[in-house]
Amino acid sequence: MTSRYKKIFSYTLKTAIVVFAFWFIYVKLSTNNDLKGFMHLLESTPRYEMIAVLGGVFLLMLLNWGLEAVKWRKLVSSIERISLWKAIESVFCGLTWAIFTPNRLGEYGGRVFFLSPKRRIIGVVAMAVGNIGQMVLTNVFGAVAICAFIYRFKLLDYRLFLALCVFAAAYSLFFVIFYFNIRWLNGILLSMRWTRKYKKFYKVLGRYRKKELLRILFLCLARYAVFSTQYFIMFYWLVPDLHYLDIMMMVFILFFVQSALPSLDLFDIGIRSVTALFFFKYITDKSTAVVACTASIWLINIIIPAILGSYFVFKLNFFGNTQRT
Repeated sequence: MTSRYKKIFSYTLKTAIVVFAFWFIYVKLSTNNDLKGFMHLLESTPRYEMIAVLGGVFLLMLLNWGLEAVKWRKLVSSIERISLWKAIESVFCGLTWAIFTPNRLGEYGGRVFFLSPKRRIIGVVAMAVGNIGQMVLTNVFGAVAICAFIYRFKLLDYRLFLALCVFAAAYSLFFVIFYFNIRWLNGILLSMRWTRKYKKFYKVLGRYRKKELLRILFLCLARYAVFSTQYFIMFYWLVPDLHYLDIMMMVFILFFVQSALPSLDLFDIGIRSVTALFFFKYITDKSTAVVACTASIWLINIIIPAILGSYFVFKLNFFGNTQRT
């Protein structure tokens, strides 16, 4: 393919991605009753209060994805050195791709195309390590929160509850051990004859030492704290009669259930709303406010970043040319 045709193909593909993403966003926003309920709740809220709360949650969104960019840069540091700004561009670009792909798979493509061609598949493996770190925290905090939820509302016989606590502890320990020994996965893959020919792609797993994995996990923890705070602010604002410990327990469970279900980012709001309503009914009867909270966070954390990331889609370098297409 000549340079001219590469540019034409590249620009056409980028335009198609952006148009497709905006069409998906438009369809969902125009038919989303949860967001309409959120807007209705805001009508009776003082303007200065609304600006302060939503502005704070929006800034936390920027901090959240900024931390993810720092983590992404750290993950690929042994593969290819990229600037912090380039890491930010790739993260937001990935969010645009993720909006219309199952289980956010497009996010991998949106990021790794900012790397040089020879390092893109290795970049996918590196990104998976960061996602595993985030998954460790989601599962550990989620398991603890579910045990607290069952204890609080006495949903099981005490013997079954104790068995559940033992299982939750073992479950959490498994994820922690697996994460800090991610190189074991490299050894397992090498032991399989049919995967050995791909070892140049996954050998990066053997490069992560426990100290480096701990730093990455701290970044994951910082992200977890940030988006947990976003939910806490919204629920405490719209449902002020809730106890703060109850809010955090429910938020941790919400994250845990969401991570376990296959979903499409754009339609994830339905899963979030149903999950939130199921668990929050134990502590409040304000279902409209609960759904409004989840809808607003979905809008701020997923839709707005996807829109911002559409600009960076046009900076993608599909063919690895030295000049941006």
